[in-house]
Amino acid sequence: MSEALLIGLIATALLFDFMNGMNDAANSIATVVSTRVLSPRYAVIWAAFFNFVAFLVFGQHVAKTMGTGIVLPSIITDQVIFGALVGAICWQMFTWTAGIPSSSSHALIGGLVGAGVAHAGFRVIVWDGLGKTIAAIFLSPSIGCILALIFMALVAWASRRALPGRVDSIFRKAQLVSASLYSLGHGGNDAQKTMGVIAALLFSHGALKGDFYVPLWVILACQTAMALGTLGGGWRIVKTMGSRITRLSPYQGVCAETAGSMMLFLATSLGIPVSTTHTITGAIVGVGAAKRASAVRWNVATDIVTAWFITIPAAATVGAGVYLVYGWFL
Repeated sequence: MSEALLIGLIATALLFDFMNGMNDAANSIATVVSTRVLSPRYAVIWAAFFNFVAFLVFGQHVAKTMGTGIVLPSIITDQVIFGALVGAICWQMFTWTAGIPSSSSHALIGGLVGAGVAHAGFRVIVWDGLGKTIAAIFLSPSIGCILALIFMALVAWASRRALPGRVDSIFRKAQLVSASLYSLGHGGNDAQKTMGVIAALLFSHGALKGDFYVPLWVILACQTAMALGTLGGGWRIVKTMGSRITRLSPYQGVCAETAGSMMLFLATSLGIPVSTTHTITGAIVGVGAAKRASAVRWNVATDIVTAWFITIPAAATVGAGVYLVYGWFL
């Protein structure tokens, strides 16, 4: 029974990872689709490939934070993991249906905190790790926005004497590179969150010996699930990210994706689980505002930010509820 339950929970974690890739596909491909550099079909294939190979580039710092730095690893049980995953999946389903670019990462963190607190109270929270994650809610979009503004200024200066058609042609090619970098950063940061949860689950079952680490098969399974989810796409959210916030040109897409990927690379190297949704939204707002403030549809951006703030508490509430229901029936 214990082994079957473990397999079922790992399968649930991989389902979350698949949905994460599907929900966050827009983060990687919205700009390249909205600028018509790639068709939606080829864009998701491009993003899925770089999602998958990200494990070859990054270490496992984010996975370690998720496995040991959000709640105490000593309190991890099957019931806690189940509550965390179902809480996150329910929030993903709601926001995906509504076309809201919420954070799958923060949904998982919220579910883990909610189920952990329901299990053993607030003492289980590792405040240092959770504090860094919450700080990133504000810092990642802000830094993404500032970097995008800087890149826009540099591009405007560098191309001040160039013909518009020449600039457009150059940046259409450059956007293939910037989109791949963002997809690489997405795969590196987001897939590791599920890796950390599965590794923590295996550790609690005594399946891992010695110090906390992520087995290779877990890495490959999570990267594959995320890549397949990206292939599934999230077209409602692509529309929001690619055109409803602001209309993008190829050079704006390059600036947004480059700024976002730099933020993701930095956070992943520091082991901070950030939201790819927050990061790219901040960058898109930045490139839109660089042109003129009225180019940004601030009502859409406000709705997205509102979803950011309620994601962790909403997923935590569902996670705690699922934990309690699990205890009644099993």
